[in-house]
Amino acid sequence: MQTVTLNNGVTMPILGFGVYQIPAERTEQAVSEALATGYRLLDTAAAYGNEKAVGHAIKNSGIPREELFVTTKLWVQDAPAQDNTRRALEASLAKLGLDHVDLYLMHQPYGDVYGQWRAMETANREGLARAIGVANFHPDRLLDLVLNNEIAPAVDQIETHPFFQRGPDHDLMREQGVQHQSWGGFAEGKNDLFTHPVLSGIGTAHGKSVAQVVLRWLIQRSIVTIPKSVDPGRMAQNFDVFDFALTDDQMTRIAALDTGKTLFFDHHDPEMVAWLSKRRLDG
Repeated sequence: MQTVTLNNGVTMPILGFGVYQIPAERTEQAVSEALATGYRLLDTAAAYGNEKAVGHAIKNSGIPREELFVTTKLWVQDAPAQDNTRRALEASLAKLGLDHVDLYLMHQPYGDVYGQWRAMETANREGLARAIGVANFHPDRLLDLVLNNEIAPAVDQIETHPFFQRGPDHDLMREQGVQHQSWGGFAEGKNDLFTHPVLSGIGTAHGKSVAQVVLRWLIQRSIVTIPKSVDPGRMAQNFDVFDFALTDDQMTRIAALDTGKTLFFDHHDPEMVAWLSKRRLDG
């Protein structure tokens, strides 16, 4: 498996398995099948409601803990965020059945961001999280966090797919030593992604599916990606992307698909900010 090295020296697989929107009752089986396929990076979150199922799959897999890279995420916390963040991390670890995670991400750029980050820095120093980072941070918020804290985020996980390629974000992350990670790599099929003529044509040229082309495009941009599926055949297909490479011309043709706009929701939209900021997880 190809890996990336984070800014604190921790290595992370460039391809993993995400469990967003997989119901808790189906998550354990899906993760077990993903691990059997060969995935070693698992990405969950407190907000997904399936950490416990991910933990059961890890425990029953028999795979040594040091071979796995487990990510979970902190939801928006009220002040005093430092106390709340510690409790939230301990709750996530208990559900996962782990004594540490490999990456702990601040899920949204809202609430007491600095209080949350200070608590995450403490968790990193104590070994409860081998690396810490953020999700859904735009360049201005990310740079502010980088410049004004002792520990810079190791990762920023953001919406990234052929129709929203995040060029400026990607450039800033490279400049600041932050690893770009994609969520929504397949754009949930929007804009007819899986039948798009450009992507389909490139897939035909390589004998690969559109999904494999998209994953290969992300990997060649050095972006960590976490495709989700509950179908073992698709899991295996998504994992089989290291035996071909896109040409410069093909990368350029995909680059031309960028609209520069989200296909999901805008973190600068006041209504979305209000909804995410007010949402609280049970317990």
